[in-house]
Amino acid sequence: MFNIFRKPEEDERTRAVAAYEKTVSLTADNHDAHSMRLRMGMLCRAHVDKTFVAGAQQTEAHELACALAISQGKNKPEPPLAPLFQSVKSTSGDVMVYLPREFADEAFAIGMLYQRTELSAEQAIAAAQRLADRISYDALKLTRPFVALQFLRDELAAQSDEGDGEDGQQPGGDTPPQGA
Repeated sequence: MFNIFRKPEEDERTRAVAAYEKTVSLTADNHDAHSMRLRMGMLCRAHVDKTFVAGAQQTEAHELACALAISQGKNKPEPPLAPLFQSVKSTSGDVMVYLPREFADEAFAIGMLYQRTELSAEQAIAAAQRLADRISYDALKLTRPFVALQFLRDELAAQSDEGDGEDGQQPGGDTPPQGA
């Protein structure tokens, strides 16, 4: 019938699920199939990164809401859930991207654990990369995995560069005696 009563967001979500499912069901190994897999890999990478950030941000907000509820003698609010859909910027504009529950939940949980400092940045990167490897190899059948949490990797590298002294020595290192 008419689609005037259907929300555009529902259409986008339906298309996102269909695009993901079509890509993971590809059996061909030609150029077009490889291009579809690579494009979906880039979109999934953005979804994983955004879901990690959402996990961290929503955990912080949830913990504050729980503390407030406890102080007011109220029940704790329900914990946040991982989003299955993320809006991602692409070369053709904003695109709705879908990840199955198991992948979205894992990316979200890594962000939650990182926010709670139960995982270091290095551990979060390693866990997210294992997830990226599974999505890349098992679901999308890519030959190389996408790189997860590049923003956090860059942040760590920048901190590492800042940790080096201006004279190129590591902080806390002893200066060798003159003439040695």
